[in-house]
Amino acid sequence: MDTAPAHSSLPHSGYCERGCHHPHVHCVVPAGGLSPDHTRWIAARPGFFLPVRVLSRVFRGKFVAGLRELYAAGRLGFHGNLTPLAAPATFAAMLRNLFGYDWVVYAKPPFRGAEHALRYLGCYTHRVAISNHRLVALEDGEVVFRWRDSANHNKKRLMRLALDEFLRRFFLHVLPRGFVRIRHFGFLAHRRRAKLLPLCFALLAAAAESQPVTSTPEGAFSRSLWTCPHCGGPMAIVERFTAAEARMRAPPPPRQA
Repeated sequence: MDTAPAHSSLPHSGYCERGCHHPHVHCVVPAGGLSPDHTRWIAARPGFFLPVRVLSRVFRGKFVAGLRELYAAGRLGFHGNLTPLAAPATFAAMLRNLFGYDWVVYAKPPFRGAEHALRYLGCYTHRVAISNHRLVALEDGEVVFRWRDSANHNKKRLMRLALDEFLRRFFLHVLPRGFVRIRHFGFLAHRRRAKLLPLCFALLAAAAESQPVTSTPEGAFSRSLWTCPHCGGPMAIVERFTAAEARMRAPPPPRQA
């Protein structure tokens, strides 16, 4: 594969509905890449992209190594309850303890396609921490704003915060000067994509043309499974059921004679 795996990472200060600090990074990764000699496209295997369990351990190792490097350079500050970590022995013990837990890396394909995923991420990368329409009132030194409770079917609720606490949460989402919000790597890197992206499109088109077309019995699949058989419009997933839930909602079996 290409020596620099292509993906785009979108780090931000962790926007959440209540304004709390929730740092995380979104990564958009293509399921394939260029061969080392740039003569063909190597696609990921069907149904498998990468071992998530191994990725979680690699992420844990890289993160702890970064903490160790920053500590050695004196670039970490410890305040409040974290003051004891300034001692080298205490900090080293904390790092060893981190390896006693499984770190979670959540990888999944986009639910409604790549375009929907990018549109969703665009809302994070091109807006402020809270939009004006969510602000309800400023009264008695407090700010009232709307937020969606994701734990309760995204029900809209009101939150009231003291003015200084509201400003504190807001400024948690202001990026430091010089911080790059969106970064591109591999064939998406700025210095390479003008040459490599057209090559990727050409190789993908050639691979699609070379695939043999299998004949399907006429009428076996007259229309897409995601097309309504009555109106012909596109169908969308409203709710998913587990096997147990499906049995509970199914009609009772007919009585046997």
